[in-house]
Amino acid sequence: MLLALASTLQASEEPPVNYPDRATVIENLGLQAHVEGGYFKRTFQADDRPKVDIGDGPRYTMTSIYYLLTADSPTGHWHLNRSDIVHYYHLGAPVHYYMLHPDGHLETAVLGPDLAAGQQLQLTVRGGIWKASHLPQGDYGLVSEAVSPGFEYSDMTLGERAPLLDAFPQHADLIQAYTR
Repeated sequence: MLLALASTLQASEEPPVNYPDRATVIENLGLQAHVEGGYFKRTFQADDRPKVDIGDGPRYTMTSIYYLLTADSPTGHWHLNRSDIVHYYHLGAPVHYYMLHPDGHLETAVLGPDLAAGQQLQLTVRGGIWKASHLPQGDYGLVSEAVSPGFEYSDMTLGERAPLLDAFPQHADLIQAYTR
């Protein structure tokens, strides 16, 4: 009887997963255009806890968003966040990340489902590191971000091409590709 059950379990296949299309993701998650590129929606702010003072005013201890890059908005342009951010892959095509450290070191990562190919499900980017993201192929890539202390637009700097080129001339191609 156990052999019959084991053979039945091996023969049964999981039904294929129906992934939503881009329009469904944007509509069902209530995403809006983001200033960096792509789409987003804040999904959480720790308003049940006391805020923390970072010197420029109080911040939530943590905030979280959905962030979506699409074929028609494939770039998250260079920006610098004051807070630490943990990114989590959810759906769609892999999203490529580029991080420029203050010393000029370039770090790259790919968030996606293919762990055997070196893709990651999670990526932490510390505050003070320039970051850009890109969807090189596919219709969309959906991630979430947890930000601590919580995100405020006043804590983010959008990258401008000339100052970034002055600071990191060795990475001119990436800076030109991911600045407006």
